[in-house]
Amino acid sequence: MTSGFMIEIRLRQDVVMKFALGFANTMKFATGAGARELGLAAEAAGFESVWTVEHIVYPEGYESTYPYAPDGKMPGSGDNPIPDPLVWLSWVGAVTTNLRLATGISLLPERHPLTYAKEVATLDAMSGGRVELGIGIGWLKEEFEALDIPWPRRGPRTEEYTEAMRQVWAGDDVTFEGEFVNFANPSSSAKPANGSVPIHIGGHSRAAAERAGRMGDGFYPANGNIAELFDICRQTAVDNGRDPEDIEFTSAHRGLFGDDPDAAVEEAASWGMDRMMVPVFLHRKDTHASMGAFGEQVIAKHAD
Repeated sequence: MTSGFMIEIRLRQDVVMKFALGFANTMKFATGAGARELGLAAEAAGFESVWTVEHIVYPEGYESTYPYAPDGKMPGSGDNPIPDPLVWLSWVGAVTTNLRLATGISLLPERHPLTYAKEVATLDAMSGGRVELGIGIGWLKEEFEALDIPWPRRGPRTEEYTEAMRQVWAGDDVTFEGEFVNFANPSSSAKPANGSVPIHIGGHSRAAAERAGRMGDGFYPANGNIAELFDICRQTAVDNGRDPEDIEFTSAHRGLFGDDPDAAVEEAASWGMDRMMVPVFLHRKDTHASMGAFGEQVIAKHAD
């Protein structure tokens, strides 16, 4: 799939990139002290944002396939702490000034949109508008079963919850009638600092790319053919009367950790990537020194 605007994106010569830390609320950084260490080190090194992972519960003996590992299983076990993303991000936000606070990815169909809209808006308001809300439909069926949430049609449920949250953020006395949620005339405060919170659609399927093209402020595929998924998202945006330039693209590039990280950044930029994800486990030892070196050697070269 090729179009004029896609070619133009791929021929841009300026290589400006944001850098983010993924899996931020894991390993030693899952504690209060670890969150503080990570936040301070990341901001000092020039990282733009930190992105959390989420599982409300960990069903032992699950049979669902984890899509990001060859053996189909999540690294670690239920004994490895995964703090609630918004609580953890509030801790990081309290010790930083500019670092953006992102969920990557929040399992939106496991939440009630009114409750979650309030929680996200509160964090955004208190942090001065620093929240990026990454959402996904989930892959762990047993987790949905434990929470007594239907597994089928979780994609449409996610889209409906997204629209409901945006309406609650945008006004008061809101009435919403949908397939999965209905409410009449509630108001919710606090409101997001800038009127809304950017919503990034996660996932590496065609359906996720199209969902992002239709309704996302951003798109974050963590697997698959990233350039192709970006193109599908952009084309879907055009087909739905949207400007693809209004969508922010986030992902990773394995070449970033090889001998020529600048080449990896350049290739990722040629796909139209705006933000490059760096797994936090690369900086679990000597965190301040490790992130500082990455900031000097990579981030500083590609700052806006």
